[in-house]
Amino acid sequence: MTTIEMDVRSAWDALDDANLPGGYRVEITDGKIIMTPQGESRSDILVESAPQIKKQLAGHGKLLMDVMIDFPSSLYGYAPDLAIIAPGSERNGRGRFEWHTLEAAIEVISKSARDNDFAKKLRMYAECAIPVYVIIDPSDDTCTIHSRPTRRGTYDEQEQIAFGEDLILALEGREIVVKTDGFPRSEG
Repeated sequence: MTTIEMDVRSAWDALDDANLPGGYRVEITDGKIIMTPQGESRSDILVESAPQIKKQLAGHGKLLMDVMIDFPSSLYGYAPDLAIIAPGSERNGRGRFEWHTLEAAIEVISKSARDNDFAKKLRMYAECAIPVYVIIDPSDDTCTIHSRPTRRGTYDEQEQIAFGEDLILALEGREIVVKTDGFPRSEG
């Protein structure tokens, strides 16, 4: 069994004194700081999803939106659009949650971040054994649920649902159901 050890430094340490502009999503991939402008579809989907998830968690876990998570590498600093933190999880010495506290990561992708979400994040989330990774793609009106992570950087199970169907997140001992009928549809 492989044990993941946390680097002494967090990828987020590089941004400690940075003055970053608002309206951009900031993450670190392969040691590079990536800033992505935020779109209206992403915002609408998060506004629809977050209250549904929070209500169903009802004190059994925590929901975070765009909050830095420490991953076991100084080259990767991700802040999932929505992160479900396992019940009883505690913050580390930096005041952040670590990768092993995540029950699910949900990303609403944009065309400019497709490679990052479909390849790099998928690999990192699987290697870190994050049980559920959901990619919501407003360009084709689908949600892809990845489950059963492997240390090879893949997920053994994948299910795709269309906007309008229920997005079911199978967490430890419970399910969260997100109604997607209010998600904005693409025009193409």
